[in-house]
Amino acid sequence: MIRVLLVDDHAMLRAGFRAILSTQPDIEVVGEAATGAEGVRLATDLQPDVITMDVQMPDMDGIEATRRIVADPAVAATIAIVTTFDRDEYLFQALDAGAGGFLLKNAGPEELIAAVRALAAGDGILAPEVTRRVLSRFAMSGGASAGSATQSAGSATQGGGPATQSAGSATQSESVLAEPLTDRESEVLTLMADARSNAEIARELFIGEATVKTHVSRVLQKLGARDRVQAIVLAHRHGLTR
Repeated sequence: MIRVLLVDDHAMLRAGFRAILSTQPDIEVVGEAATGAEGVRLATDLQPDVITMDVQMPDMDGIEATRRIVADPAVAATIAIVTTFDRDEYLFQALDAGAGGFLLKNAGPEELIAAVRALAAGDGILAPEVTRRVLSRFAMSGGASAGSATQSAGSATQGGGPATQSAGSATQSESVLAEPLTDRESEVLTLMADARSNAEIARELFIGEATVKTHVSRVLQKLGARDRVQAIVLAHRHGLTR
């Protein structure tokens, strides 16, 4: 069973999520929280596999709650931010806080169910429109997040020129990896960064899904990434995709 904790200050929305998820034989809603602080406490007490997390809540917002849950080594849950507010600052703050996914509340019931299963299986999930914005942000900033791009620009100015900046970027790309990726792992990471699922990667590379999962695990390990979404962010940030 996939154990799910619902964190949202709207009781009717929690009831709707519970009703949708409870129709599935492999999913069990083990708890509900109306505030971020309560969500942090229940994450420790209930040990869910997946947490759906609202952003704007009293007492503690969902971004801070996510940050605290991810930082707790006793909690292994993966968190999906589920919000009405389709705003870039929430998206990138959520990813930086360690969320494994980002969904909008206008998603259909089947998307919520699929997202819970994907997160429980170790896959990251982003709404399609959100994925495009993530990739666009990295493209506009030259492969870095907004903060990293600013930092790189400052370093380049201090370094004295493009040659120094390029050398620094190369060192950064190498240092993010605990050990080099194999050719196959690089192919898998590139497809992950293109928001492909394990099944799609398997079809693209003509290998089994079990083999894809092994490669994904190795990529996460070498990147030191918490989950698939963080691996995608690191891949774009450090220019590791082909």
